[in-house]
Amino acid sequence: MAEHAFAPYVRILGKGKKGSRSLTQQESFDAMSMILSGSVRAEQLGAFLMLLRVKEESPEELAGFVQAARLHAHAPEQLKVDLDWSTYAGKKRQLPWFLLAALVLSENNIRVLMHGSKGHTEGRLYIEDMLSLFGFGPALDWQQVAANLDSHGFAYISIDDMVPRLGDIIQLRPILGLRSPVHTLCRLINPLGAPCTVDGVFHPAYAPMHQKTSLLLGVQQGLTIRGDGGEAELKPDSDCEVRWIRQGELSDEQWMRILPKRLVKEEVLDPSMLIACWRGDVAHEYGEAAIISTLAALLVLLDKADHQASALILARELWQKRDRSRF
Repeated sequence: MAEHAFAPYVRILGKGKKGSRSLTQQESFDAMSMILSGSVRAEQLGAFLMLLRVKEESPEELAGFVQAARLHAHAPEQLKVDLDWSTYAGKKRQLPWFLLAALVLSENNIRVLMHGSKGHTEGRLYIEDMLSLFGFGPALDWQQVAANLDSHGFAYISIDDMVPRLGDIIQLRPILGLRSPVHTLCRLINPLGAPCTVDGVFHPAYAPMHQKTSLLLGVQQGLTIRGDGGEAELKPDSDCEVRWIRQGELSDEQWMRILPKRLVKEEVLDPSMLIACWRGDVAHEYGEAAIISTLAALLVLLDKADHQASALILARELWQKRDRSRF
């Protein structure tokens, strides 16, 4: 039987300690193109993903994967946004307060595209399930994305609708027992080519990997947050690592907590607190501090402030001036 066309990519990764190597960016592009076009058998896909997981993907591999995924997203070139915000981890310890930070930006002339997935990890809250609290839902295609951006300055699309094959692979996590490189590449896809990008990580080693991959992909203004639960949300009661790309230059720093001590996490997460907090019906110390901290970092990314101190002042001002009757 003739060798399958995908077999060489598995062999490159799996020839042992001395014979294996990382894929080049072009090889990664070609391999992911085959995966997304349905040209790969299930056995090959599982082997490929887990070999990458054991080795740990390189920035060049991720960049090639992302380039292939962008082609399969079929995003319209004329559709523009200011900020690409990926959300793939889900939250389990705190509510996803970062959604409110994105909505504040959207009513201040910042067009925000958020994309993500849901359901791959039990016991987590996902942004897609929070949208109905605010009176809208996920866009099912790029036409709906455009309409939502024009109406709200904000749109969310699931990876299931953006690149369905990637959505299928993400759902393999409970079957394989491990995350795969797909979880990382989806965070970096930036399908509309936004000039500013933000993503979150949980494991420290992935932050510089995201940063270097984004640079290979031409990102000039990028922010990677080692945030709560792996989402792009700063923890206001502990110092947080943030990594920047600014005008194509890499840097990192610690953003200081804005609350004096750790707050006890709530035993039960009530999503209705998100809309109640937006409307000002309740005061939530942790939630509002998380919104302001995260918003401040985004304001620096968007060149609306120079550093944390000035950004926090502006973030508090924008939060206080939000349209409480909007939702």
